[in-house]
Amino acid sequence: MRRYAEALLAHLAANGTAPPTAPGFADIPGNWLPPAVQALVAILAGDDPLEPLSRAAGRDQQRTALFLCLALAVAGHGSRIHASWLGTAFGDLSIEQPVTHGQRSLWLAAARGAFGPAGKIFVLRKLDALAVPDHADHRQWVQALLPGEPAVVVPVSLVDFPEMAEIPELARPAQAAARLARLRARCTEITSARQADHDAATPLTNNAASPVTSWAEDEPLAVLRSLIGLGGPAGPMASLTTHLLDDLRPGADPHLAAIALHVAAPVLRGVAEELEADSRLEPPETVTVPLLGHPIVLRPEGADPASMAAAETAIAAEGTLPRRRPWEAIGLIIAGVGCVLGALQLGWPLVVLGVALMGLAGWRLWRRRAAIESDARYVTARIAELKELADGAVWALHAYAREAEARAKQAAEDSTELTRLIRRGPRAA
Repeated sequence: MRRYAEALLAHLAANGTAPPTAPGFADIPGNWLPPAVQALVAILAGDDPLEPLSRAAGRDQQRTALFLCLALAVAGHGSRIHASWLGTAFGDLSIEQPVTHGQRSLWLAAARGAFGPAGKIFVLRKLDALAVPDHADHRQWVQALLPGEPAVVVPVSLVDFPEMAEIPELARPAQAAARLARLRARCTEITSARQADHDAATPLTNNAASPVTSWAEDEPLAVLRSLIGLGGPAGPMASLTTHLLDDLRPGADPHLAAIALHVAAPVLRGVAEELEADSRLEPPETVTVPLLGHPIVLRPEGADPASMAAAETAIAAEGTLPRRRPWEAIGLIIAGVGCVLGALQLGWPLVVLGVALMGLAGWRLWRRRAAIESDARYVTARIAELKELADGAVWALHAYAREAEARAKQAAEDSTELTRLIRRGPRAA
């Protein structure tokens, strides 16, 4: 029985047909699989499957329905399933309970169009009935759609002053507009992906015809192998929210992403409205910016004089080393004069010593003055640099304010388009 069932699945996955002849395997009392296989072969041959189907359903209605739905989907005959089979096979879906492998395989098959439009509508209604977005933080949905977002968005006007982009009053509108644009792009990517490459007449097999063993464990064919007793131990099951968040991530199956986007639509509409409102925030009248390590208050008319004066004072204090009076040089001069006067009585050697001491004192005084002048030049250069930076920051604020209107207009367009994409999501799905 199992050998024939395995051959049956291989034929279904290859060309959508049953093996040429079925062996005369005996019915196993209480086992749903033999009559379910007979019903499947009858359906594929165009015969009446009522008798074996009734026996199989009487033994295990849900497994029979799941087997027939997935087998016909894999064979490309998903349109032949009865409407009631899909509901019986899918069972109850719950947020508190993990999604079974059978439910996920039906979900995947329906998303790929294996059961036609009715299959997608069935899955969408199942998900809509649970109000999934109410049970998850909206930040999770945005993070799934846009993983790895930059912590800081630097607008064009603040490229020369990236530290200003970290000021909350300036960062919030720019961050909101950039996030809204990325959300729109991601939703456009999902809804514009080709959704019609599978339909009820297309087998759920890979075009490369890779062996059955290479399929992922959540594929319908793998679940079928498990139903007939040929699969290994089932892998761990995930929650409904986990599946939906994974389906929204970049690189996910576009058919699953379209359904997940429909589920997340209420959250994304609220997020879009909030981001649009944040993008319209007016820049503040005054901004405190750290320039050269000093807080400078900037206004539209220029830098605040008081904060500039405080910064200049701090720069002067930092750039000028404290120096005491040149007592050493004074002492050397006094000693040198004493030696010159003493030479009148003791001879010329003291004159040489006195001149040397006064020369050393002069050299020390010269070095002291050079250091003072160097400190003054440094302080002057730093103050000039501070003023230049302050002027540039003020002009950057003016450019940021000019960008605000264009940013708000673009955010409104992005929000409108995002809402339109989400509204047409179920039809696109």
